[in-house]
This record gives sequence, C-alpha cells and structure tokens, in this order.
Amino acid sequence: MRAILSLVGFLALVPVLPGQARPAPQVRYAQALPGQEALLRLADRLRRLDEDGLDPRAYGIPPDSQSRADPAGWQAALLRASLAALTDLLHGRVVELPNRPDIRRDTAAVPLGPWLAELQAAPEPATVIDRAALLPPEAPALKRALALARARVAAGGFPPVPSAGPDTLEPGMADPRVPLLRARLAFTDPQVPRSGDDTYDDALVAAVRRFQAAEGLEADGRIGRITFAALNRPAEIAVRQLRVALDMRRAAAAPPAERHIEVNVPHQRLTLEEGGRTLLDMAVIVGKPARATPMLRVRLNAVQFNPQWGVPERNAREDLLPRFRRDPRAMMEKGFRVYSWVDGQRVEIDPTTIDWASVNPQRFPYVVRQDAGEINALGRIKFIMPNTEDIYMHDTPDRHLFRRPDRAFSSGCIRLERPMELLDAVLQGVPGWDRARADRVLASRVTTGVALPHSIPVRLHYTTAVVERGEVRLRPDLYGLDEAYARAMDSGRTRVASAGPR
Repeated sequence: MRAILSLVGFLALVPVLPGQARPAPQVRYAQALPGQEALLRLADRLRRLDEDGLDPRAYGIPPDSQSRADPAGWQAALLRASLAALTDLLHGRVVELPNRPDIRRDTAAVPLGPWLAELQAAPEPATVIDRAALLPPEAPALKRALALARARVAAGGFPPVPSAGPDTLEPGMADPRVPLLRARLAFTDPQVPRSGDDTYDDALVAAVRRFQAAEGLEADGRIGRITFAALNRPAEIAVRQLRVALDMRRAAAAPPAERHIEVNVPHQRLTLEEGGRTLLDMAVIVGKPARATPMLRVRLNAVQFNPQWGVPERNAREDLLPRFRRDPRAMMEKGFRVYSWVDGQRVEIDPTTIDWASVNPQRFPYVVRQDAGEINALGRIKFIMPNTEDIYMHDTPDRHLFRRPDRAFSSGCIRLERPMELLDAVLQGVPGWDRARADRVLASRVTTGVALPHSIPVRLHYTTAVVERGEVRLRPDLYGLDEAYARAMDSGRTRVASAGPR
C-alpha cells in the first residue's frame, strides 16, 4: 500500500516547539510516499542516528511491526521522526546555551523546506538523512572518530595504566607498569610491539611520543602526571566530546570575511584569520579551571603600551595577600602599590606599615596596583576588547610557561606567546603607527594608548575537537562545558539562536 500525503499535510504532523515557527511548506501538490521497503530502510537509518551523535530514542521511531498492524499511523509516526531528526541534523539539536555566545547558528543558510521536499520525494529517503548528516565539512572525520570511540567503549575501554610509582616514568627505566603501558598504547597504535619485558625501551618511548603529540602534549617520551591522565582518560569521554563536536558544527554561523581573531580556549591557541586564511597562529595561556576564561564575542578596539595593572579584588586577596604577608618589601620592589580610602580620598600606604597577618581575605580593604615595567603581570602590551567580564589579551613576563603543554594558568585573561606579532597585525593601516614607533613608546616606559580606527572581531570559543589534515585532535574538557552541552543534547532541543551582527 502506498499512502498519499502532501507536504502541507506532512508539516501539519510535526509538533512545533515553543517560540519556533512552523517550517514553510515548499511543495503544495500531492506526492506519493516511497515504497514500503524504502520506508523500512528509512526507519533503520533513523535507528542508527547514534552514528551521527544523536540519540535515536529521542525521536519516537515507530517499530517495524506497526507497519503491518497500522500502516497509516506507522507512516505518520515515521515522518514525524524523520522531520525531527532531519531538523536536528541540519540545524543542531542544541542551538543555544547560557553563557555560550561562541555558539551561533545560521539556520537561514540551511533552509529546511527544500530538504523536507526532497525527503518526501526521494525514492530512498534514507539517503537524504545520510547527506544531511555529512553536511558540515568536518562531519566525515568526526563521524569516523566517533565510530572508533564507540568501538573502544564496546570493547571495554582502555586498559588502565596505574600512575602510582615514581613521579615520572623515564626512558630506559625498568618498571612493572611498562607491560600495562604497552597494552594501553597497542589499543590505539598499531606500531606498538605486542610483547616485551618491563623495560621502557626505545620502541615504546617512540610510541609514547606519538601519543603525546596526538594529545597536544610535550612529546618528550617522559610519562608524568599529565601523560598518565591522558592515557587513563575513559573512552566514554571521547564519545561525548565527539557527539558535541558534531552538533556544534551543524548550521554554525560562518566566520566574518574581515580580519578576525579566534581563541580556542581548550586548545590554548590564537589564530588571526582573514578571508579563510590563517595569518598568525600562536600559543596562549588561558584561565585555570577555578577562574575560567569566559566565552565571548567582542571587538578589539585599542592597544595600551606599558600598562599598569589594576589588580582585581579576587587576585589581590587570593594571590597577592599571601605574598604581602611573606615579604611586603619584595612586593614594593616588584612595583606593587597599596591604596586605601581616607575621608573619601584614595591614599597610598607603605606596605611595610600594614599588619598583613590581620587582614581578613574575605573583606580585603585595600586597592592594589602594579606599576608599568618589564615585570608587570601584563607585560608591555595590553589589547583592549571591552566586555563586562574585564577580559583582555596581554603580554606576560612569564615566558617560560609557553613551553608547558598545559597552559591553563591565568585568572581568565589571555596571555600571548608572541604579542609583538599580533601588535604588528593590529597596527596595520593605523595612521602614524608602525613597529619603529611602537618600539620607541615601549622603551619610554610611559603608559600610552592608541585607538584602532577599525575594530577587530574577537571570538573566545570552546572547541575541544579540531580536525587537522583529516585527523581529529581532542583536548581535555577543561571547564566541563562539553559535559554541559552533552546533557543539553540528551534533555531536548532548546530555543533557536540565529546568527546576528558580530
């Protein structure tokens, strides 16, 4: 039996979410549905939505047995499930989350109507679902990685490698953990020898270096706390991260064609891009988990040379108070000044005259500022991008931290590996400014600002899975935002957020 249903009738079957407009019908003439066998294949494809990171149980896919007992009801339920799945594959299941302005959909760029018409008209509607699932450019690589991660979970997960023992497992050491390490690496690396003794030999060191490089760690072959944590990360976590990665890319708003800055917080990288080209790529230091860098869409509109640091109260009471208690004179030598309010006036106080041991950190009574200079916490340059979180990008005197693979050390702001290169790019086209003048201003040690005639879009985003040359690179879910996204995916769709002005 072949049922007849117009697309208008098809859309009438679809439940409309609060605040969501019903999709506009694109075809208004009657159209025969595909044959029974094709519809059964469509139902089978919907039951495999887990391949695409979606949960098939969320779509009310009717059992095949209903196709015989109630053909019309089964077809209607199958169409409802198909529309819901197609909508999520094209527009994303989670389309907005609190405090995630980095996630922005452009659903107008992927109009639903033509896809619905094709789903109805196609002799094999399952192929329409297949094409929708592969629409984001990076979807094929992410789906392959997801399938592999699911297979690892099904096989029981990764063999554990105990971290107890010496702080670091060094090349050449004999250690009872080495056979377990070999078994763990062999799970993901076909080049690892399948047998050997408990010596951490050259072949295994090479495998560890490959693992470290893939994880974005320092590929030195030494296994310390961070590498042990990466080796023992549960396979289920990768499944959730890859599900999130797929959903985030659906109908994602295109980056601006103009020059713009992207900061990938979990990967701790900054790129300067223009017209699809990467002009600059550098490491950055981001906020520690306790002081997470917020996700932002802002515009860089000014640069400050030789900035002073007005220390936020939290930094003053949590970071600086213990240092003032240990040696207030040393803090003075590092350019820190302490102020209090007397009769409504801000008055500077000699730090050596304060009984720091009696200062209550919960009611810190002082204002602290650090003078401009080489050892100022902001370094020599501050890139200003106004926002309510008081987040900016800046230089740092702690250059050694950029050698670390894990660079979540800041109180939320972005510290730059190569600030002078970003400065050169930012000052391009600014009348009267070039590197020579910037060097003179920096050498003067005078705090000076320059406004940019054309502000530059900046996006701080949270993308733990990136695709490089067809390979997926996953980084740890530093702030737990992937976990929050995965929970939202499993709890149902949220309100649509469309792409607006940047």
